Amino acid sequence: MAEPTFTIDTIANILALAAKNTLEKSTKKKVKYSSTFIAVPRVCLKPDVGSFVQFSGDYKGLVVMNFTADAALDLYRYYMLTMGLPEKELAREATSSEVVDTIGELTNQIMGRAMQMVEAKFDLTAYFGQPKALALNSALTLTPDLDYQDNRRVAMSIETNRFQIELALEKLEFIASAG
Repeated sequence: MAEPTFTIDTIANILALAAKNTLEKSTKKKVKYSSTFIAVPRVCLKPDVGSFVQFSGDYKGLVVMNFTADAALDLYRYYMLTMGLPEKELAREATSSEVVDTIGELTNQIMGRAMQMVEAKFDLTAYFGQPKALALNSALTLTPDLDYQDNRRVAMSIETNRFQIELALEKLEFIASAG
């Protein structure tokens, strides 16, 4: 009989790899994620800029991305410079709509890549809506409508700025079929 996969950690790893690959391609900068994931009791949006998106289908959950002002501004800046926007036209404040919208767009790209990677590996499909991104002054705990859930936090960095991805996933296991 096939051994069960620790699904939350597998999905967290896929999500971290999708974020790394997407952000490196979009910003032309080196992105790293920690080799240790953190089990957390709940997922939260934290200051200064955060984004979140729910997904559902064959499996369901919630992804939250939290950025310090410096990390959000750097990701925005590198992304826009890579796309050819002149430095003088870039927003200077992390709370500007341009920065927040860019974080939402990057979250959308990361989720698309992560869902494709899960489908390729496990032949399971999930869909997500439009990610919501916002500038925050204080933390907000998000409680997804899942009966039971596991949560993980992944620490990531781009240059010297750190940011985090948090994942809430319904309590489940992916088990390979015998066929």
